[in-house]
Amino acid sequence: MKKRLISFILTVAAISTMVFSGCAGKEEVVEKQEQELQKVVVTLDWTPNTNHTGLYVAKDKGYYKEAGLDVEIVQPAGGTADQLVASNKAQFGISYQESVTLARIEDIPVVSIAAVIQHNTSGFASLKDKGIETPKDFEGKRYGGWGSPIEKATLKALMEKYDADVEKVEILTTGAADFFASSETDMDFAWIFEGWTGVEAELKGIELNYIDLGKENEALDYYTPVIITNEKNISENPKLVKAFMEATSKGYESAIENPQEAAQILIDNAPELNPELVKKSQEFLSSKYQDDADKWGIQKKEVWENYTNWLYENELIEEKIEVDKAYTNEFLPEGQ
Repeated sequence: MKKRLISFILTVAAISTMVFSGCAGKEEVVEKQEQELQKVVVTLDWTPNTNHTGLYVAKDKGYYKEAGLDVEIVQPAGGTADQLVASNKAQFGISYQESVTLARIEDIPVVSIAAVIQHNTSGFASLKDKGIETPKDFEGKRYGGWGSPIEKATLKALMEKYDADVEKVEILTTGAADFFASSETDMDFAWIFEGWTGVEAELKGIELNYIDLGKENEALDYYTPVIITNEKNISENPKLVKAFMEATSKGYESAIENPQEAAQILIDNAPELNPELVKKSQEFLSSKYQDDADKWGIQKKEVWENYTNWLYENELIEEKIEVDKAYTNEFLPEGQ
């Protein structure tokens, strides 16, 4: 009996050693895999919002880790997203077609690798009681903006279609002022994203008049925002760009299919946001990410050409960029 007991104990001990050795081995493999993840920084263009949801979904669901990446999502500091990406302080970033165009005019080597939203969802908004129903009604009104010459040119392009004079608009630089508070005091209309400020107005029960840029002028139906990287990453580290875009595409496709789940992921990662606004905005935007494109992220040459020509014709750029170098669809997953 004693010999049997000793034999049993030794057998159990041997099995235990094998099991724990196996567990230790697995832990070492996992630890090694985590150590081998390539660190990547993605800089946003602004504070977190539903334009960025796919990034957070890809991170939260482990898509980046599966692609061998340890991704850190940061807000811009010490420069714009374009500058940070160009200098490779961030390998990827969120920008806009207009910013990429202007950057390349200045020989800043950023490249758009995906359209976050297929069509421009921005436009000019005003409180309904201001009576601004068409660009003709901009005359005699106060516009609150960022002080960019592109803003005046955009107003001019819209107003000329209605035989209106942009010089009759008082253009103010209000910056990041709250749209609703400023509309009551300092300005009559502003340039907003329908999927954020427009949704917020709906939640507040505030009626707006909204003039959609892309519907008023085809050249203004450009990509905003876009995901960017730099030329060095594309030429020297294409596998990194490909891996990042495959995981990011999964993140945005998940946000398209499951907007409520995606909204909650964004809320969890940016708890300072209004949960109700995030959920409503995500519901609006999830159907806009891919829209009528064959797959999420795709960019068309004609969209880049139309907007570049428009900037040139309005003397906002002195020369046209080579649009084929400003964007690429090369790193989007195949067969989506």
